[in-house]
Amino acid sequence: MLTADPDFAKFIPTKVGAHQDRLPTKTIAMNNHPEEVYKSRPIIELLTVANEYCLYLEKAEEYGKGTLLDFISKISPLLYLKGTLLPPVVVTDPGANERFVTQEQWQDMFLTLHRIFGEDDLYWVAVPESDGQYTLLKTSLAEQLADIYQDMKDFVLLYQKNLHSSRENAVSEIKRLFSDHWGVRLAQIQRHVHTLIHGEPVEGNEDINEILSGI
Repeated sequence: MLTADPDFAKFIPTKVGAHQDRLPTKTIAMNNHPEEVYKSRPIIELLTVANEYCLYLEKAEEYGKGTLLDFISKISPLLYLKGTLLPPVVVTDPGANERFVTQEQWQDMFLTLHRIFGEDDLYWVAVPESDGQYTLLKTSLAEQLADIYQDMKDFVLLYQKNLHSSRENAVSEIKRLFSDHWGVRLAQIQRHVHTLIHGEPVEGNEDINEILSGI
């Protein structure tokens, strides 16, 4: 069972480029190299940070908004980095894939975070369209964090089953979801959280519609 490690920042590589040069670049069949993949640094590091993220959000009501935002500002770029370093994995038994977080659990997490953030929960994001233009959509910080929580919790619980088929599905699924789900949400929330903590920049703070119209 994984335990919380409040000093999660220690998992940031001191020389990212050097580590990346040694990372596997080909797709890995986990049935051929189970020990190598199970213990590989990128997977264990994401597992550790994902577990920390889940444990903290599960106790979100114990923290004030400022403390929670500070945590998110630190762990969201770390989660994103770890997601980019995951090796591709061949799944030999797709039927072993499982989801654990229920709709009720997701809703409880969303409502808790929504109450904490209050009027700071909603914000605008620019979504690219097929014609190269951008559309402004209002989104919820609580909703996006709850979505990320669901992906991270499912990953941690499936990996902890300690079965070969479960672990290869856990790694393959969390990598797939990084591309079109939790990775996108992490990228969107970071600017909003930064603004809530540090305020809007003094320079370059034009109206967002004017910025988008010039893209």
